[in-house]
Amino acid sequence: MRQLVKANLGLLAAGLGTFIVMGAGQGMFGPSLPALARTFGLAGPEAGLLVSAQWVGAAVGVTVMFLRAGWISPRVALVLMAAGAALMAAGLAWGLVLLGALVFGVGYGATTVVYNPLFLKRFGTRGPAMLGLLNATFGIGAITAPLVFVALGNDPGMGFALVAGLCLLVWLAAGSVGVAPVATMAAGPFRLRPGILSFGAVAIGIEACLIGLGPTALIAAGETEAAAAQYLSLFFVAFLAVRVGLMWLSDLMPPFSLFTCALGLAGASALGAVLLNAGLFFVLLGVAAGLFFPAFYVCATLRMGDDPRVAPTIIAAGLVGGISSPLILSGLMGWLGGQAFFWVIAGVALTAAAAGVLAMGYMNSSLNRAPAP
Repeated sequence: MRQLVKANLGLLAAGLGTFIVMGAGQGMFGPSLPALARTFGLAGPEAGLLVSAQWVGAAVGVTVMFLRAGWISPRVALVLMAAGAALMAAGLAWGLVLLGALVFGVGYGATTVVYNPLFLKRFGTRGPAMLGLLNATFGIGAITAPLVFVALGNDPGMGFALVAGLCLLVWLAAGSVGVAPVATMAAGPFRLRPGILSFGAVAIGIEACLIGLGPTALIAAGETEAAAAQYLSLFFVAFLAVRVGLMWLSDLMPPFSLFTCALGLAGASALGAVLLNAGLFFVLLGVAAGLFFPAFYVCATLRMGDDPRVAPTIIAAGLVGGISSPLILSGLMGWLGGQAFFWVIAGVALTAAAAGVLAMGYMNSSLNRAPAP
């Protein structure tokens, strides 16, 4: 394992640094929504467009990488994220803020397509564990961002300006890191598997709502804006901890079993947020959210093969949920009130967990045999 890490040190440094700034950028979105809504006089559903704009941008980035694998390099992705964050920091008009979120998302989406399959492939049998580590570093930036946002006086302009600067710093440090485009990887057959992709769309939709709309739901539940930002930071502490734990968890159970357990935990935690303590159980939701993407990605990759189109297809499935869910849920919150957020999360997560239990035997057994072409 040490030899593999040494051989891929440049990839490791570039990937971890990039995912930290990705986390910092996304960690600014949720705490910024109340301040931006006040600045531009927005209703709840309108403010929620910021979260969906980022995911729409990510879908554009993923689509580009599907059509032209390797066309957006890691350094170009960092420039796009820096430009998007700078547009949001300027805050000249709500339309330009949304454009900034979209541009940031293009770089974000392309980055996920570049690094996730590379980490899974380059580190051999430890690929799933290293994939967990890569995605864990996202949590470092995401933990810090809400705390920094509060320290900056709840100022979205200063917060996103800092994210833009960090993107450029990582761009400078990355240099000409030898990261081969996905297209150069050994290709196998492309097998479309709608079942696992549907599960992923639901889970990533839940994650997007928790990160983007969670602080607003906590405020509706009676927390102050500062407390909501702090709870979001603790959410990402839990998120980071469980992703680091994937270094060991990934060896203990099949990825789909882990994924199903995460859905069940999300549903139970959301019920706890409604019935017991919103802040405490929102933090526990970070454990479930931290498990969603790595478990889904590994399971889907094992089922769909090594074709260069597999990674963008898997990520695109998650983006379907990431784009639509915040729009739908922010509308429901405006209609039914803030407590609707945790009720909806509980209902969706527990329904998906029940479906996962029913599908578990097939999903896990299908990972141990070559799927039919």
